[in-house]
Amino acid sequence: MLISRRTLLTGTLAVAAIGSTAVPATAAPPRLTLPRPTGPYGVGTVALHLIDRSRPDPFTGQAGHRELMAGVWYPARDTGRHPRAPWMQPDLLRKYLVDAGYAADTVLTPLTFGHEGAPVRRTGGRLPVLIFSHGAGGHRNEHSTMVQQLASHGYAVVAIDHLGDAYSRLPDGRIVAPTEQSAAPEDYAQDARFVIGRIEQLAAGRNPDVDGRRLPDGLAGAIDTGRIGMFGWSKGGTATARVLLTDPRVKAGLAIDGPMLPAMSGRIETPFMLMTAEFPKATDPAVAQFWTQLHGWRLDIQAQGAVHSSYGDLQVLMPQLAKVVGMGDDELRGWIGTLDPGRAVRIDQAYPLAFFDEHLRGREQRLLDGPNRAFPEVRYLP
Repeated sequence: MLISRRTLLTGTLAVAAIGSTAVPATAAPPRLTLPRPTGPYGVGTVALHLIDRSRPDPFTGQAGHRELMAGVWYPARDTGRHPRAPWMQPDLLRKYLVDAGYAADTVLTPLTFGHEGAPVRRTGGRLPVLIFSHGAGGHRNEHSTMVQQLASHGYAVVAIDHLGDAYSRLPDGRIVAPTEQSAAPEDYAQDARFVIGRIEQLAAGRNPDVDGRRLPDGLAGAIDTGRIGMFGWSKGGTATARVLLTDPRVKAGLAIDGPMLPAMSGRIETPFMLMTAEFPKATDPAVAQFWTQLHGWRLDIQAQGAVHSSYGDLQVLMPQLAKVVGMGDDELRGWIGTLDPGRAVRIDQAYPLAFFDEHLRGREQRLLDGPNRAFPEVRYLP
């Protein structure tokens, strides 16, 4: 599958779209690696299979109601007794690679630092919870650097696979890939509102998984539904804005280079932050219009040299894959820009954490006040 960079910018296949030349199979394909989170807590994770029986599902080709997968990430204890979760299940990754024009065994999936089924570590009171919404044609772990960082600092993070516009694997073994009938940002937003309802069930001590699979010890009842935030990348960033415009349960929102199309109406009074790359409000009318709809605390930052995918896992995975496939420097820069991957990781780990710490935990963050010597490449846009 040939994927142009402009296609990525408008929100199609993200990490999978890393080139167009198939790579011969090798006896021992290399395993890609992800950065370690910096927080004081180990990280646990569990997948949830969810069904919204209030609406049909036109995207997955399955009869019946809207079907979703979600991953919950949280601070954990006794992690050494539980295996590390893959960034993608191996069979799903093979589909992902083949669709991008590669041999199925070009690379092995990275391992996250989340331990499957590890018991929850209570960090003092219930855990604030964040919803993550991926970009079009992506998957729920595409921003695992941010997600794991937040979990390691005491947040529960629920990352959604928007089936029909995502690569996902269901518990019965079905692999669902993006369809030609792509979901709109409002479909994403409806998914998020439904998931918030399932989080409320979880907070009340009930198991929202439709298959009744066992939850990790301590997860039921651990979440504070009075402190819900949301963040998303690209189309998921636009969906985040749509949720904040309509759902008072969500107290803070972060959009990562969201194009903010189609245009939305209404006001957002709750805190909202933009991490801008290729959709700056200075040149993008839709983003400029959205900025005027923010009537509470607001902030817009931009890292010099960043492109659309620079604030996600692609920024660190892409250079590793480029070495495997022999990609040239110019093509690599087209995908990751000129922002150093190590610096991008530091930005990804610092800014979302500071934003949600200030606005969900009430911990004032100097990092959000203006230019900071620790991050000289980050501009604070007026």
